[in-house]
Amino acid sequence: MIQPFDDTYYMKKALQEAEEAYDKGEVPVGAIIVVKDKIIARAHNLTEQLNDVTAHAEMQAITSAANFLGGKYLKECTLYVTLEPCQMCAGALYWSQISRIVFAATDLERGCRALGTKLHPKTKIEGGLLAEEASELLKRFFSKKRN
Repeated sequence: MIQPFDDTYYMKKALQEAEEAYDKGEVPVGAIIVVKDKIIARAHNLTEQLNDVTAHAEMQAITSAANFLGGKYLKECTLYVTLEPCQMCAGALYWSQISRIVFAATDLERGCRALGTKLHPKTKIEGGLLAEEASELLKRFFSKKRN
């Protein structure tokens, strides 16, 4: 049986958010939070627009999801994000007790795994889903910035 709402489906939604960030001149990172096959948060980077270094896609999504749920814990939720979370976002995800993180592109320099950032012991993390698409968008963004 075909499951239309699988990890790929949700990562494509996160990529749509990343495209929106790209169009706004933001580093193109998008995030979606899902619980029981329902998207409860959509976000993308807003650091330039808000003049706020903490306005990463994941941080925006965590706040939105917590508001939707009416509580600070994101148990039974999955975050889909187009770039591996940084140390700051991983710390916030730790405190949110999110159940699962699925990311697209790996960040070899600033990613939470490269920096050895701990996640909540019950949080599962998986990477590489639609990594090529996410990486291409990031490369296009930074190439455009350099020209």
